[in-house]
Amino acid sequence: MPTTRFEPGAGAFGPPEGQRPASAIGRLRERFDTWRLSKIASEDFQRWAARFPLTRGFARRDAARVYDLVSGFVYSQVLLALVELEVFRHLRDGPQRADTLALTCGVSAERMRALCQAAASVGLLARGATDTYRLGRLGAAVLGVPGLEDMIRHHKVFYRDLADPVGLLRGETDPELSRFWSYVRGGEGVDAETARTYSALMESSQHLVAEETLDAVDFGRFRNLADIGGGTGMFLEHVAARHSGLGLSLFDLPGVVATAERRLGEAGLAGRIRLCAGNFRTGTLPGGCDAMSLIRVLYDHDDPTVAALLAQIHTALPPGGQIVISEPMSGGDRPCRAGDAYFGFYTMAMTTGRPRSAARHAELLRQAGFADPVERPTRRPFLTSVVVARKPGPA
Repeated sequence: MPTTRFEPGAGAFGPPEGQRPASAIGRLRERFDTWRLSKIASEDFQRWAARFPLTRGFARRDAARVYDLVSGFVYSQVLLALVELEVFRHLRDGPQRADTLALTCGVSAERMRALCQAAASVGLLARGATDTYRLGRLGAAVLGVPGLEDMIRHHKVFYRDLADPVGLLRGETDPELSRFWSYVRGGEGVDAETARTYSALMESSQHLVAEETLDAVDFGRFRNLADIGGGTGMFLEHVAARHSGLGLSLFDLPGVVATAERRLGEAGLAGRIRLCAGNFRTGTLPGGCDAMSLIRVLYDHDDPTVAALLAQIHTALPPGGQIVISEPMSGGDRPCRAGDAYFGFYTMAMTTGRPRSAARHAELLRQAGFADPVERPTRRPFLTSVVVARKPGPA
């Protein structure tokens, strides 16, 4: 993916996303699409399309995709059951019979076989001879991604919040995720146990995000980096491993910083990273830094909070200083499943924040006084996307 620059008067700085004036050709295409989709929505057309040789392939593929959307929750629960029963780990060293797995996992042989068959149907396991099952390629990948099993277990909370999606959309429910992530409302009274819980969950999925961010941005050109909302320091630990001469500071709530101090001490980084406890809503950010990073921070918060934080960072940075934003992002005019479906509803259940497109980040950065916002390509944008900008003036 090429680097994307957001110039004034283009992209985020033209009309808002989804409200740009259509050309004559665009309007004609829109009318044609409206007519075409009205035909597809007809029961008579669907019956005809399923039989007609030139259209039945499309009709079957559409039907299969709709079926997968209907069945998607079941697939996710099959994955959750495999993780909670540790089936992937039991199969790490080789295939096993379903009845052997049943004894190990405390499930009847008949139901374990049903689970394994379901898992094999979606590529998580693979069936062998004589009622044996082994890891499928997707199941092996689950084991190979640090922290993924923890995130899958955590999703039980999210699934419960989505049990009534209309109630969630109307604001008629009390989502569990909003209580789990209560720290995003900015209170400094977050107790140490709560801080450890959500910090551990964030930490478990931070490895890949850190790798993507460090591959997208050359942090070696900075002198001193402050990671704002840095959690337990997992991102800075990765930065320290790549850039031994870079000064590092971590800023987060006092309860989080206490957890970070213990973890970084155990990692042998106690004297390497300056720890700064505070609240960006009420206090000042660390000084003496020519770069600041926000790793999976802004999508937790609403626009006024984000605008205020970006303004604070702009004030704290010297002329020429840079800001790095790395988090899951919306596709904007081109909706994407990770940013708009998954993270759109996840942040809705948190009841604060939302995923923003790279163009929207650029718009907010310019409003805060930053210049030259640029989207840096990542290999796995479903995990994170990166936008950088600088404070005007000579470095």
